[in-house]
Amino acid sequence: MTQAAIPSPTHNRRLVGWLSVAQLITWGSVFYTFSLLLEPVERELGLTRAQSSLAFSLALLAEGICAYPVGRWIDRGHERAVMTGGSLLVAACLLAHSFISTLTGFYAVWIVMGAGLAATLYSPVFAVTTRRFPSDFRRAIITITFLGGLASTVFIPLSSLLISQLGWRHALWVLAAMQVLVCAPLHAVQLRNAPGPVDHSHDHKVASPGVYLRSAPFLLIGVFVICMMAVTSALPPHMISLLRSSGLSEAWVIAIPASIGVLQVFGRLLLYFFEHRFDLHLANRLIPVLIPLGLGALIAGGGHGWTALVFVVLYGMGNGMMTIVKGTAIAQYVNREHVASLNGALGIPTAIARAAAPLLLGVLWTAQDGYRWGLWVMLGAGVVAVIALAMAQRKSLLPA
Repeated sequence: MTQAAIPSPTHNRRLVGWLSVAQLITWGSVFYTFSLLLEPVERELGLTRAQSSLAFSLALLAEGICAYPVGRWIDRGHERAVMTGGSLLVAACLLAHSFISTLTGFYAVWIVMGAGLAATLYSPVFAVTTRRFPSDFRRAIITITFLGGLASTVFIPLSSLLISQLGWRHALWVLAAMQVLVCAPLHAVQLRNAPGPVDHSHDHKVASPGVYLRSAPFLLIGVFVICMMAVTSALPPHMISLLRSSGLSEAWVIAIPASIGVLQVFGRLLLYFFEHRFDLHLANRLIPVLIPLGLGALIAGGGHGWTALVFVVLYGMGNGMMTIVKGTAIAQYVNREHVASLNGALGIPTAIARAAAPLLLGVLWTAQDGYRWGLWVMLGAGVVAVIALAMAQRKSLLPA
C-alpha cells in the first residue's frame, strides 16, 4: 500500500530556488530564443514567416496533448522521472534543431519539443510544489514565477549574443548543454523522495479524477483559464501595432512592451509581500479584473495618449499575478490530490485558445477601426473569465 509522504507545513526554499533556476533556463532557451531563430532559419531553409511560425504553434499543440498524461504521471509520484526526462528531451530537441535542413525536420523537432515542455514548464512544476507543500504551495509558486518572469530579460540578450558570436546552429549546442548540465541534474537531485500517490482505497469520500472533471468548479475554472489564456496570448503579437495606432512616439512603442516583463515581476512581488494582508479568495477575484479594466481604459480612450499607458501597466501587472491565480485555482477550489491530472486536462483546450486567439484578433482588425472590435471581444472574454472564477469559488468542493 503506497502512502504519501508527510507534507511539510512550509515550502523548502532551497528546493523552490533550484526549481526556479531550471524554469528560468527552460523558458529562456526555448520560448524566448525561438523569436531570435526565426530570421536565420527562414534564410537558410527558404521559409516564409507563416511557415516558420507554424512550428511554434505545433509545439503548443503537442504540449497541450501531452499535458494530461504528464499530470497523471506526476500524481502517481513520478515527478523526478518526468521533469528530468523532460529536460533531457528538450536538450535533445535543441541539439537536433541545430542539424535541421528541411521544413519537415523543423516541424518534427518542435512537435517533440512540445512534449518536453509539457514535462518541464510551469504546469508540472506547479503540480510538484502543490503536492509537496500543500499548506504553502501558493507562496512557493509565486517564488518560482519570479525567475520565470525574468527569462526574457536574461535570455533575449544572451541568446542574441550566442547567435551573433557562434551562429545559430552552434548557439543551440550551448543552450542544449544548459539543459543537460544544469536543468536535468537539478531535477534529478532535487526531486528525490517525491511523495507517492495517496492511497484512498479505504476512503470512499475521495473520488477519481474523472469525477472532478465533470464537477461545476472544474468546468468553471476551465472557462476562466481558457478565456484568460486567449486574451493574454492574443495581445503580445499585436502589441506593437496596437500601441503605434494609439499615437505614442516610436520610442514609447518599443519601450512599453519591453517593460511588461518587469511589470509582471513587480506584480508578483506585490502579491508575495502583501497578499497576507488580504483575504486570499478576495485577491483571486480582484487580480483577474485588472486585465478587463486595462482593456476598458484602452477602448474608452480610443487607444490614444495616457490610456495606452494605463492599459499596459494594468495588463503587465495583472498578467504577472494571473499566472499564480491560474496555477493555484484547481488546488484551491477543486482538488489537491489530483491537481496535476486536472490541470493537464485543460492542456488541449488551452493550447487551442493560445493558437487561435492571435489569429482572431488579426482577423478582426480593419483599416478603418483598427483593433477596436477585437478589443471588445477580448474585453468580453476577460469579463466572462472573471465571472467564471467567482462562480467557481462559490461552488468550491474544498473548505474555505
